[in-house]
Amino acid sequence: MKDRQYDIVVFGATGFTGRLTAEYLAKFAPAELKWALAGRNRTKLEAVRDELGLSVDLLEADVTDPESLAKLAASTGAVITTVGPYVLYGEGLVAACAEAGTDYLDLTGEQEFVDTMYVKYHQRAVETGARIVHCCGFDSIPYDIGVQYAVEQLPERVPIQVTGVVTAGGRPSAGTLQTVVTIASRPKQGVAARKERRRIEPKPEGRSVRTVPGRIHRRGGWWAIPFPSVDPRVVAASGRALERYGPDFRYSHFIAVKRLPAMLGLLAGSTGLLLGAQVPPVRKLMLDRITSGDGPSAEQRAKSWFKARFIAEGGGKRVTTEFAGGDPGYDETAKMLAECALCLTYDDLPATSGQVTTAVAMGPALRKRLIDAGLTIRVVSTEDY
Repeated sequence: MKDRQYDIVVFGATGFTGRLTAEYLAKFAPAELKWALAGRNRTKLEAVRDELGLSVDLLEADVTDPESLAKLAASTGAVITTVGPYVLYGEGLVAACAEAGTDYLDLTGEQEFVDTMYVKYHQRAVETGARIVHCCGFDSIPYDIGVQYAVEQLPERVPIQVTGVVTAGGRPSAGTLQTVVTIASRPKQGVAARKERRRIEPKPEGRSVRTVPGRIHRRGGWWAIPFPSVDPRVVAASGRALERYGPDFRYSHFIAVKRLPAMLGLLAGSTGLLLGAQVPPVRKLMLDRITSGDGPSAEQRAKSWFKARFIAEGGGKRVTTEFAGGDPGYDETAKMLAECALCLTYDDLPATSGQVTTAVAMGPALRKRLIDAGLTIRVVSTEDY
């Protein structure tokens, strides 16, 4: 990729998370990094560049213009995109990167999109050498990299069971809410995409990898609720690809709340959103009330936090590890996304291509970067059983 004009391009830099990602690169990227901002509105891009005091190039590209996306992908070694919902706006850039052999990174939490992109573009990306890496933010790095770290603390070649429990405090942006409503409105499409991926994706030989939903239970004074997000499926994808996860790997994923009323409110709210998103007038009303580009203030983000703990068992050993940080949806997500791009650009990594997870493509190298950037990844306790 040294012959490309840029090392990294941030696509969607005028959006809330895109701007934060550009700001992080401006502060922490190596001085020699060749990078640019991209979007469909040059005036807004100029405003972001001026606000951040940058001297980088600006590239005009639109998700509705395949030619502009192809030109963008061909100009750089890696593209960061924050333009979602990805199921509506993401495919064109994945296709362009797969064709150009360009590394692709996004923030999606949309399982339908991840599965559909695998079916359509994984093989072409393998042929061109592109690394298509989805879920490079709070979805799903804490769990993908966190579980990999937990697994590494256990003996090799033994059955392993991991339980992940996440607690967090923060406020979502408009883009996140739009994505949640969009996902909730497409259950049939999601099921169909999952079936098609399962039909063509190779299974690991002589090994078993499964996600186990689990049940609502009390854990350490918290209510743990099974959380069917994209995260456990990303963990399972890493488990299928990496033999280090053992001959029989199981993962269960939970979100935790402190009080019973909060748990009941979460369940009721999730059910209401899912049902409301199926009704077009209700869905339109929800989306109309969301102003794109809005997000929590710096003061609000400073009070936000997350903590993901993993209880891993195997080979007679039980280890608890932790992956924790500040504002999960935005400050830390922008940090994770930018560090992923820098990792792909600069670090000595395993030879991979096609649609791969962060653990498979970057693993320990990314973990080191995240620790150096201020995130906590540590062993909490270890015991024999």
